[in-house]
Amino acid sequence: MEKAETKMEHPAQKGWYDKWHKPLLFIPVAILLISLIYLGIFYNQNSDLINRDISLKGGTTFTLSGDIDHAAIEASLKDKIPEVNFRSLSDLRTGKNIALVIESSIQPDEMKATIEEAIGYELTDENSSIEFTGSTLSENFYRQLIIALIISFCLMSLVIFVMFRSFVPSIAVIFAAFSDIVVSLALIDYLGIKLSAAGIAAFLMLIGYSVDTDILLTTRALKKSEGTLNQRIYGAFKTGTFMTTTALFAVLPAFFIVTGLPDSFRQIFLILAFGLIADLFNTWLTNAGIIKWYCDKKGIK
Repeated sequence: MEKAETKMEHPAQKGWYDKWHKPLLFIPVAILLISLIYLGIFYNQNSDLINRDISLKGGTTFTLSGDIDHAAIEASLKDKIPEVNFRSLSDLRTGKNIALVIESSIQPDEMKATIEEAIGYELTDENSSIEFTGSTLSENFYRQLIIALIISFCLMSLVIFVMFRSFVPSIAVIFAAFSDIVVSLALIDYLGIKLSAAGIAAFLMLIGYSVDTDILLTTRALKKSEGTLNQRIYGAFKTGTFMTTTALFAVLPAFFIVTGLPDSFRQIFLILAFGLIADLFNTWLTNAGIIKWYCDKKGIK
């Protein structure tokens, strides 16, 4: 006598998700609202949404090389140079500090004299290098990067509308990508990180990372017919979270473990990590909840 084969269903397929998908979608919405409020306060205090570094607002960068005491130099210059920022460069193999980068918005001659007074010897081409970026050039570069970011987001939105040809699912995808960017930016500002050109580029990359899982979810729910709607959403959830966590396991070790990376690389990894974590909530709580509600309204089972 053959035994009947039973198949365990996921809780989302038993009605749990039917009951809770609407309340859950408001959690990321609340996080987005908090982020927008914080960015508004930040803009009111700083007249900008981004805390920019020298490459985006102009200034002077000195790189000191050789056997120097980084901590002593930083302590000596901290109160003497306005808006000063320090970065240590280390050897990728040994982790030993090989140079100290000092950045400020003041003019090169003034900054050089202050550094020489602090370290007690003259700066030459052999023991240092200097780079100066004008404020006008940096401002134009920053404006072009922001325009590129806005154009990329608009083109992504247009592609989404053409792909799904339906307002609600398209808006759900666009909302998730927008929220990923806003939440990541709010976290960067809250941590006091000065964004470089590489940081702006990281937000461009984040647009692509954000829409991957949202397109996967929307396509599975609307254009596939295998199984029930909850089963398709759950199948997309398993695939999508695997994709996102794989990307997180790629960028987080590079940020926390690998030493000697330039700050621009570490900034890219950190922004992508923030965006990917935010995307887990925005895709599988808000976007999935909206898609579930939309399919129920349209009678898509």
